[in-house]
Amino acid sequence: MSVEQGKNQPYEAYLFVHFTGEHENGEQVYFSVSRDGLHWNDLNDSQPVLQSGIGEKGVRDPFIIRSPLDNKFYIIATDLRIANDKGWDTAQHRGSRSVIVWESPDLVNWSKERSVEMDLPDAGCVWAPESIFDEEAGEHLIFWASMTKEGNQEPKQIIYSSRTKDFISFTKPEKYIERGNHVIDTTIIREGSAYYRYSKDETTKCITVESSDSLSASSFKELHSPVLEGLFGVEGPEVFKFNDRNEWCLMVDQYAAGKGYLPLVTEDLSSGQFRILNAEEYNLGAAKKRHGSFLNLTGAEYEALAAVWGTPGQ
Repeated sequence: MSVEQGKNQPYEAYLFVHFTGEHENGEQVYFSVSRDGLHWNDLNDSQPVLQSGIGEKGVRDPFIIRSPLDNKFYIIATDLRIANDKGWDTAQHRGSRSVIVWESPDLVNWSKERSVEMDLPDAGCVWAPESIFDEEAGEHLIFWASMTKEGNQEPKQIIYSSRTKDFISFTKPEKYIERGNHVIDTTIIREGSAYYRYSKDETTKCITVESSDSLSASSFKELHSPVLEGLFGVEGPEVFKFNDRNEWCLMVDQYAAGKGYLPLVTEDLSSGQFRILNAEEYNLGAAKKRHGSFLNLTGAEYEALAAVWGTPGQ
């Protein structure tokens, strides 16, 4: 089922696109599916569904997009493979400035990967690209973290943004989030007329949250969130709405403890209040889930994915 075909169909399931770690084939694209958003089954027998053979020959932080402009799905990802033994210092200061892109009409048939270099010559890296569709402008806002250095200042991780309609041509990057601390891993969700923006403070190792009535860089204001402010050693925030109720799930990658993703739930994004789920309330499946993204699926889309890559558990 295409994006266009799925427009008027209710969402009944979820797709989780992610990588699994710094091991052989771990830095590639994996798929998992769920009926309730909390209990997940790995597709393709916990093996990669998509693999990058260009650039660094590995990807991290895959983000999936349902585009209303051309009725396609896109996956964009960090062109990075730490398993190459280059190390984190090299990755940040002399890493790839490109984004790896796949596209598909139906979530099952995917194009060959392509590399798009961002026009940011002084950037040490381009990390965790994500996108949100700007309904007012009729285009996709894409944003990512880059290590940059200005003048005599120390290098710092800053969020940059660009705009695109086809994930081929992009506008000149502009600063989107710059703080006193390093900031990486930004994600945005729209609820009604409000936008909620979650990011990792790379200095404190916590997730911060802001809200705004527009996507303008200067319009976001910080929200107080005691739970997030007290949750350390997490990154890769991703948020989605449950299909069957007025609740949202915020997933954070427990990278410091090596435990993969942890779900938190809220009934009101504007409150900043979250409840951390107990271990018995969710099951993330066999493979460890590292920084990825979520897509609400129609029943037909779920069945199509399970038919191609499913296992007896689906």
